[in-house]
Amino acid sequence: MDKFVIEKSPPLSGVVRTGGAKNSCLPLMAAALLTDSPLELGNVPDLMDVRTMTQVLQNLGVNVERKPGWMRLDASAAEGFTAPYDLVRRMRASYYVLGPLVARKARAEVSLPGGCAIGQRAMDLHLKGLAALGASIDTSRGYIHAHAEGGLQGARVDLSGPRGSSVGATINVMLAASLARGVTVIENAAREPEIWDMAELLNKMGARVSGAGGNEITIEGVRALGGAVHRVIPDRIEAGTFAVAAAITGGDILIEDCCPVQMEAVLALIEAAGATLERSENSLRVTRTGELRPFDICTAPYPGFPTDMQAQFCALATQANGPSSICETIFENRFLHVPELARLGARMEVSGQQVTIQGPTPLSHAPVMASDLRASAALVLAALVAEGGGEISRIYHLDRGYENLEAKLTRLGAHILRISE
Repeated sequence: MDKFVIEKSPPLSGVVRTGGAKNSCLPLMAAALLTDSPLELGNVPDLMDVRTMTQVLQNLGVNVERKPGWMRLDASAAEGFTAPYDLVRRMRASYYVLGPLVARKARAEVSLPGGCAIGQRAMDLHLKGLAALGASIDTSRGYIHAHAEGGLQGARVDLSGPRGSSVGATINVMLAASLARGVTVIENAAREPEIWDMAELLNKMGARVSGAGGNEITIEGVRALGGAVHRVIPDRIEAGTFAVAAAITGGDILIEDCCPVQMEAVLALIEAAGATLERSENSLRVTRTGELRPFDICTAPYPGFPTDMQAQFCALATQANGPSSICETIFENRFLHVPELARLGARMEVSGQQVTIQGPTPLSHAPVMASDLRASAALVLAALVAEGGGEISRIYHLDRGYENLEAKLTRLGAHILRISE
């Protein structure tokens, strides 16, 4: 198990490139199950979650070829229909094979993904959507058993949930409906950029998807889909993390191969906190020379402020000149980073789903432990400005969603050493 040893950083400066979006790449890979023709993906990040999804698909019989930044998936010989617990437990996103398997094989057995450190992420909407398309669903012995012997039939599917729309459920229904008979209309669909990316890929494969990015998506089912070549969208959360790195260290970072228009909620808060931004179509420059101002945030589904950036802004708030507050509305247990930031000296108080951060606070060296992917990033950011740096254990969480983060930050002037414990 690896850990980071981080020294206090000077203001970070230079150029960094954003990788492909993990949250888009994983379901795009699962779309290969819908066709006998090869699917080629570019801008594929080298992440632990991508490797896990590769194993899930290979277990189903998909042939996967990898080169740096590129992947070819061929499901022409795929006969499997089971995603076993041993693989699914490593990554919840394995559930993306459920929709394609039911649509193409009329049968799927996918392990229930179980709990999650940051809160409950139930499969109810996924199963509700597939049932609306005509699949019979049974959950027993820890598995989802789905059957559609007569094929799937288009229908109206309402995916509204207690915390808003579900990205995962929206994508799973899109995948399944692409091969269903008739027309499917997804009501209360998620609007995240990952939905746009999936719609673009499916249409390249011959599907008929319209309305992605809005609350209602229409899918006209087709008899068969073909192959396609597609480039994964940039990772807006990675780009946002670099933007916070520039702001928290008082640096000057040019972030290339990103999409600022997909990051407006985050960028508005970065500017409100005192950073200066220069936007172009596919790059973003973030600089800060003055003091950091406090801010208030409430997470929300896209286009609101993303829950995946909440922890990073907790770290930023420790250096702001005054109290900040962050309200978490998506996950009920996403403040696991708070006690670890407190070990570095942060003054934070959690009350229900809200945390209040008193700043500015001088942080200092302490050993801390990552609890999840985004908490890992927050601890790295805090260690960059802590006197004496920091020592972060369990960074395998970080490797799930950030490709070579320490190398990218090192090129910007940070001093980070990865050590095997």
